[in-house]
Amino acid sequence: MKFNLTILAAGLLAASPLFAESHEAEATEPMENAEAAEELVITGNAEAGEKLFRQCAACHVVVNAEGETLAGKASKTGPNLYGVAGAVAGSVEGFKYSNLMSEANEAGIVWTEEAFVPYIQDPTGYLTGATGESGRSNMTPQRMRKPEDAADLFAYLHSLASE
Repeated sequence: MKFNLTILAAGLLAASPLFAESHEAEATEPMENAEAAEELVITGNAEAGEKLFRQCAACHVVVNAEGETLAGKASKTGPNLYGVAGAVAGSVEGFKYSNLMSEANEAGIVWTEEAFVPYIQDPTGYLTGATGESGRSNMTPQRMRKPEDAADLFAYLHSLASE
């Protein structure tokens, strides 16, 4: 376990300078189309997903429109995930996304559980397949290995915007 955490920490530290300056977005703005989150099919367990979010908190935060931090810390590496469930991919204003995520945005890919689960398991592979473009995702190698875990994480993120 220590070895895996050391590798994760080293990867995050190496990636931080690349993406920290690109996170100029307002942390309080929900993602585009977050109102569609109410109509999503959710199969995961939000309580289990809350524990899993700890793996995401190194790069992501969930801050609502009132400026309350609902999950994570003051990370600025990845975009605010408030309202991600039901949002169009790559839609946090002012955040500098990878070319692949920008392509996903232009294609109108919406973060449903069906899209989120394979994405969080293999970000680059999912975006390449979904957009037909080649490239690389900005997502670090931290992934949910089991589809059930990814569904639980999605359920947790959905629950935060539903409160």
